[in-house]
This record gives sequence, structure tokens and C-alpha cells, in this order.
Amino acid sequence: MPSKPSRELQTVDNPEDGRSYSVRMVAPEFSCVCPMTGQPDFATIVVDYVPGPRLIELKSLKLYLWSWREEGIFHEAVVNRVLSDLVLAAEPQWMQVSGYFKVRGGITTTVTAATGPKPQTAPQIFELPGE
Repeated sequence: MPSKPSRELQTVDNPEDGRSYSVRMVAPEFSCVCPMTGQPDFATIVVDYVPGPRLIELKSLKLYLWSWREEGIFHEAVVNRVLSDLVLAAEPQWMQVSGYFKVRGGITTTVTAATGPKPQTAPQIFELPGE
């Protein structure tokens, strides 16, 4: 049975709820629609977070991000909405969502929204070679 887009985010219990650790999820195939022109916008969405009691279930994140494909929304609005929805679902200690929007009209856009200062006890996330 094929999957379909959904705004319902699923979570799972954090197996290491007492430990401060960092999670990065990268979705390089995000798309939405420009509300001014109706043209598609393409982006890589990066979610970094320090989990609280729950983790974001990855397939539900995929279906959630897919649900924006036909939505007319500004880059700033969608990044902030994704952050708000993920925070509501998982209650992380800290979370940051970045949208790296591809070039259109000669301009790229990067939007980053976060819940507040990252806990000092959380490990730093480093880029792997080639990322």
C-alpha cells in the first residue's frame, strides 16, 4: 500500500531520556510552492535537536514534509511552522530547523529557527566529509 502525505507527526519514547545527546535529520527533497508565483520551491531541511521524552519517528517526518509539496507558503513561514509542529510533537530540550532553499531567480535563501539556547551538555553535531 503506498504512503500518502500527512501532517500527523508520530513520536516514539526516547530510550535514553536521562542522557543529553544530539540528533540530526536531513531531508534533501523538501518542496513547497511560492505563494506569489505558484512555482515550486526546493530545499534541504535540516532538523537538529536534543531529545526530551520523545523522538520524532522518521517515516512520519517524511510524510509530514511531503505534505507541504502543494502548499503555497513563504520560506520563513514554513521553516517556523515545521519547528513549531516538531516541538509540539516531541517536546525536545532544544531544537533547530534550517531550510536551505535552492536558487530561483538568482537567489538562494537560508532560514533557521530555534527554540532557544542549546544545552551546554549536548554534544556538538559535526559535518561528515562530503556533506
